[in-house]
Amino acid sequence: MSELVTAAQMRAIEQAAISSGKVTGLALMERAGQGVVQAICETWPELTIGAHGAVVLCGPGNNGGDGYVVARLLAARGWSVAVFAYGDPARLPPDARANYERWCRVGGCAPLTALDDSTFSDAAVTVDALFGTGLTRPLPSEVLNALMFASTRPNAAAPQRPPIVAVDIASGVDADSGRVIGGDEQGDELPYWPALTVTFGAAKVGHMLLPHAGDTRHKLVVAPIGVEDDIARAYLTWNVVEHLDLAAVRHIDLLGRPDISLQALELAKDVASHKFGHGHAVILSGPAGRTGAARLAARAALRVGAGLVTVAAPRDAMAENAAQLTAIMLREAEGAAALADLLRDKRLNAICLGPGLGQARARDLVPVALDATRDRDVSGVVLDADALSAFADDPVDLFTMLHDGCVLTPHAGEFARLFPDLSARLNAPAMTGPAYSKVDAARDAAERAGCTVLLKGSDTVIADETGDAAINAACYDRAAPWLATAGSGDVLAGLVTGLLARGYAPVTAAETAAWLHTEAALSFGPGLIAEDLPEELPKVFRALGV
Repeated sequence: MSELVTAAQMRAIEQAAISSGKVTGLALMERAGQGVVQAICETWPELTIGAHGAVVLCGPGNNGGDGYVVARLLAARGWSVAVFAYGDPARLPPDARANYERWCRVGGCAPLTALDDSTFSDAAVTVDALFGTGLTRPLPSEVLNALMFASTRPNAAAPQRPPIVAVDIASGVDADSGRVIGGDEQGDELPYWPALTVTFGAAKVGHMLLPHAGDTRHKLVVAPIGVEDDIARAYLTWNVVEHLDLAAVRHIDLLGRPDISLQALELAKDVASHKFGHGHAVILSGPAGRTGAARLAARAALRVGAGLVTVAAPRDAMAENAAQLTAIMLREAEGAAALADLLRDKRLNAICLGPGLGQARARDLVPVALDATRDRDVSGVVLDADALSAFADDPVDLFTMLHDGCVLTPHAGEFARLFPDLSARLNAPAMTGPAYSKVDAARDAAERAGCTVLLKGSDTVIADETGDAAINAACYDRAAPWLATAGSGDVLAGLVTGLLARGYAPVTAAETAAWLHTEAALSFGPGLIAEDLPEELPKVFRALGV
């Protein structure tokens, strides 16, 4: 996994490096500016040829200092650079002030209010170095207006504004939550969508969460500044910094195979193994006419490596399921007594309830499944869809039945029904930073439920009852918007169930399933429907060398 850090953690890491004498603040700022310029050239290779124009907007802190470095380095390439500053340069922090003075020996600096349409006429890029990861308050109206002016085409006849490059994070966005700090007036609407964000050392938690991660055209680059080894060591030695600790925030790798153990998956089964050695998953079906979701989940569980999968259906759904199942087995389970009898077979080690189940049937069967699996050494229960919504009137009733072998897989609406206070807090305007984040909400929900929670979305967050959390961000180069299709959540529930049957711990099953779910969607591409996801898994596994 790739480490994610909060703004406070990154400041602490940088300060520790400076205090140790390993590096100076000026050197870090210089490397940051170099990283921005390099990222611009790699994103738009045509800008490496000839001279171009740039507009650089600098703020009153160290983010502004990075901007002055960018301006100086672009000017050294022969670019025409116009710099506009917010705040009094005399009050800049020492390192930022030093870089302001270096820039002033090269070019001029105008107040932010001097921006006009002519400013952008010859610009290839605009650089936003106004406010970075340290922002904890709403943007001043002057800054907000300048950013909107810099990103908005004045009229249909005018040329498009140049793309905006955000230094560390788009101004106005909280680095810990990805949310816009602005209260009722600003809400969660970004002042602009950056074409490129260049951050330093490590991605911040907010980079991987909506709304910051919500534009598929947005590119994120993590530029090294020489503290990367310190971040890795901090993950091993630090316990807690602020509300989110380094050991507890992990990120499923966006680029290569995940560190979550594909070896443990052992999909390349030993030649001497047999189906009973790879678990037996049970998927509860809904009534006639509502059986498709269970079959999607069952197919996913089988494809991800469960040795056997059984669909347990009510009597009126038996024929409908039998007509469409082959490798997946079928058992009748009309009600609570029948399910209890079925689960006396201890070889059945993972069960999924919810997809197409119906709330009345869920209310009847969920207590039976939880009771039957509570004291088993190896057992897992996935509660999805109707199995969650059925308890919306009394979530505490559900929480008292749950155990640490459970995985809850709510989408935002289901989450709000089970955890209305957490949902309300998450959706309330972000007045200050660090703002309450989706990571915070998932962690709090997992603690309350006493089990793993997989909070779905393009910024899926997985948290367990210990406080560990991970983000599977289907964004930037892993964006898969075609996953927003009927039944894809049922497939995800089946993947988790199949991995639980294989013996995965609940949180690892949830993490692995979320990652594979996105990879299957990326492998298939646009036009995807839910039925395609399980069938794409063999290609994903081959690509991983499994």
